[in-house]
Amino acid sequence: MKREGYISWDEYFMGIAALSGLRSKDPNTQVGCCIVSEDNKILSMGYNGLPNGCEDDEFPWERESTDMLATKYPYVVHSELNAILNYRGGSLDGSKLYVSLFPCNECAKAIIQAGIRTVVYDSDKYASTPATRAAKRMFDAAGVRYYQYERTGREIKISL
Repeated sequence: MKREGYISWDEYFMGIAALSGLRSKDPNTQVGCCIVSEDNKILSMGYNGLPNGCEDDEFPWERESTDMLATKYPYVVHSELNAILNYRGGSLDGSKLYVSLFPCNECAKAIIQAGIRTVVYDSDKYASTPATRAAKRMFDAAGVRYYQYERTGREIKISL
């Protein structure tokens, strides 16, 4: 008899996305992403952070300022784009993306162009914003399936 109570594929991949997000230095929002193949193999991961070579202590992490260049927004690469750019194996056609926060319109463009066919997201806290509404409109037009992860309430403790 096989063991019972093991985690599902969705729990596994969303858990990896959440764990990846813990690498983010952003004090407000930590987002993680995991891209998997059609046969449930992990292809790539990413989290929101600065581009390679840009030191975390030399760039702003503020959300608001009268000067856009004093905020994090012009500098931070989102987790989805990082995961797409981190992939070194060729095509992502037909893959599935797990992400802890629904993608913005800019990430939606990259997801569509990369050939990712399914997006599984945890939070949709910005659902009413133009960026999220535009992302959903593009996903619908391009035939990218998206659905919210159904939390199981399972808690997993990992000692590092």
